[in-house]
Formats: sequence, structure tokens, C-alpha cells
Amino acid sequence: MKIAIPVTGGKLSSHFGHCEEFAFVDVDLEKKTIVSIELLPPPAHEPGVFPGWAAEQGANLIIGGGMGSRAQDLFREHGIDVMVGAPIDTPEVIIAAYLAGTIQSGTNACDH
Repeated sequence: MKIAIPVTGGKLSSHFGHCEEFAFVDVDLEKKTIVSIELLPPPAHEPGVFPGWAAEQGANLIIGGGMGSRAQDLFREHGIDVMVGAPIDTPEVIIAAYLAGTIQSGTNACDH
């Protein structure tokens, strides 16, 4: 499984459209371990671009802080599950919590 996390300053970006890079994290669900992390700069932020790009990178899930409903729909249309309201922390901490089943999703930090 590959999980995408928008990152700014080494931690989850509260608004994915303004992130510095995306962490693409390959995980082994059976062993509950991180296999690899690749940091990639995102394409130019234009409506509808990120979901297709993330799908091209092989993402199955995006974990974000905030994301508008239209963006969530576009990610799902590309076969990518969406989790919003994740805590602002490093990708490693977020993924460890996800794999342990303890991730706490809060309020969607985006209202559009």
C-alpha cells in the first residue's frame, strides 16, 4: 500500500494544496512497517491536478489535515481513499499511528 501525505516543513501540511512536497510512503500492512518514503515536489497547484498526479505515483490513500469536498471526490474518483483531520506531525509518526490503528482524525481544516 502507498500512502500520500502533503508535507510542509517536515510535517503534515494543514492544507494539501499549499504543501512543499508530498511524502509517498510504501507500507507493509501485514508487518505494519514502513518499507520506504519518497519525497516529491508537487505539480503546480491547479484544480484537479493533485489527484491524478498522486494516482500516477501509485497512491492508495491520502492522509491530510484539510481538504475541500471537491478534492476529496476527485481523489476517490482516481481510486484513492481519503482521510482528513489528521494531526500535524511527521509522516513517520502519522504512518505509525495509522498502522497501529490509533490515528486520531480531527476536524477537516478546510471549509471549501
